[in-house]
Amino acid sequence: MEFFTKTKSIKLRSHLDKYLIADDDCETVRQSRDGSTKRAKWTVETVEDVTNNIHRVRLKSCNGKYLTATDTPFLLGMTGNRVLQTNFENGLERKFDWEPVRDGFQVKLRSWSGKFLRANGGTPPWRNSVTHDDPFGSATQDWVLWDVEGVKLKEENEEMNELLFSESVDSSFDSSGDVSDSESMFPISVFSLNSVSSKRRNFTVQTPSSNKIKTGMDFFHHAKAVRLRSTHDKYLLAEEDMESVTQNRNGSSKNARWQVEYVSHYDNIIRLRSCYGMYLTASNQPFLLGMTGCKALQTQPSRLDSSVEWEPIKDGAHVKLRTRYGNFLRANGGLPPWRNTVTHDIPQRTATQDWILWDVDVLEINVHSTVQKLPSVPPLTEEDSHLFENSVPSSPVPHAKSNSLFKQQSNDLKVVTSQKIEGRTIYYNVAEDNGEVSDEGMTGYSLIFNGNGVEELSRKFEEETGLEGIIVCTRSPLNGKLYPLRLQLPPNNVTMQVVLVLPFSKVAKEFEAQGLL
Repeated sequence: MEFFTKTKSIKLRSHLDKYLIADDDCETVRQSRDGSTKRAKWTVETVEDVTNNIHRVRLKSCNGKYLTATDTPFLLGMTGNRVLQTNFENGLERKFDWEPVRDGFQVKLRSWSGKFLRANGGTPPWRNSVTHDDPFGSATQDWVLWDVEGVKLKEENEEMNELLFSESVDSSFDSSGDVSDSESMFPISVFSLNSVSSKRRNFTVQTPSSNKIKTGMDFFHHAKAVRLRSTHDKYLLAEEDMESVTQNRNGSSKNARWQVEYVSHYDNIIRLRSCYGMYLTASNQPFLLGMTGCKALQTQPSRLDSSVEWEPIKDGAHVKLRTRYGNFLRANGGLPPWRNTVTHDIPQRTATQDWILWDVDVLEINVHSTVQKLPSVPPLTEEDSHLFENSVPSSPVPHAKSNSLFKQQSNDLKVVTSQKIEGRTIYYNVAEDNGEVSDEGMTGYSLIFNGNGVEELSRKFEEETGLEGIIVCTRSPLNGKLYPLRLQLPPNNVTMQVVLVLPFSKVAKEFEAQGLL
């Protein structure tokens, strides 16, 4: 309950780094990355059950309706039930009550039925939906965890403005700049003092992932130019079309050089500028339709905004570059069209967790800089480019490679001769209720499967997609109809294309009527 007792308005952020949103139709709720909208704000009303010593909360949307756990199934035959916005009704109070259950630095919200508010991931129709359910699979355990962010209302802001002029605010900070216990009203978010003037103090709310313990700014300290190397041993390259960004093993190219700019008023945000004077940008253009990753591009915006700003986060000897919206710069591997591409995304699978890790090679140091607030660096001149192409600078970073040209040649041989993928690649699409697949002509989704059993493959798909009871089907080359897979799969070196059918769809009922299940 301490997450909700000291603030009147909150935002709930899911494991997908998306916010709980009340839609404008005044009925549905969903997830969205836009946490700045008023629809992401929920007013807290506390409810105490003195008899049972249970504390609950009610959450009211900007539409004046309450977050409600209904008993209507989200999909017929599935376990999750709908969560909606509804008007308060006497006698049905239990449907509006949520019991907070603390889980480390996060919280689970239990409904009247004992189930938990769940932010669904996976493929449509689950993607961005919100239900209340029990997480059965290990892959969905985190789907019921929420971060709570306190939001200041207008009247609270007025009180805070008065307090900012008093010494009571200063006393809430210790000598190291950390927040004292007196600011426990925000158990998830912590306050950091960005800039102080004689007239006012500006505060921003930051999540624990951006605190000074995990900051990756040490990798860029005094750096004027760097190159970034992915876990695939390839470098981040700015293509000559001055728009696209790719990976390449040629780290000696001028296109692998990125100039570092520091953002005023922030000590943990940088911009990266290519040799063409363009900024590394987290665009909102999807890389492939229906997939989660969006393109990383080179752009020259008329006004520098958050899309060109990156927050370095330390991860061991590597660094992750996070956008202001929670995605990470990702170097994609695998088969085309993913190979050598660069997107920004949140890794959902353990196999792709390392794809957001980068090694930083410092190519040029700004010797005269004592503060991490540098002026904008002009694009690389033609003369500098010529000098850079004829030399391979060494890097002071401990994990930078020596004899890079020899390594490049040997790695190029490795990728041709010794690269081996364990298991088979299986491409899949999710069928509609009638069995049709609108995007079947496209590459679709894929996973690597090492096995021959259909049941094992079904469990793998359930963990991958978050769907339960799915039927793995293949399309007959004779008549084009879908048939459930029942026999052992072909050998591991055979690539497959399958279609996933939901268990209570029309086509699944047809399978059952024909005795195919």
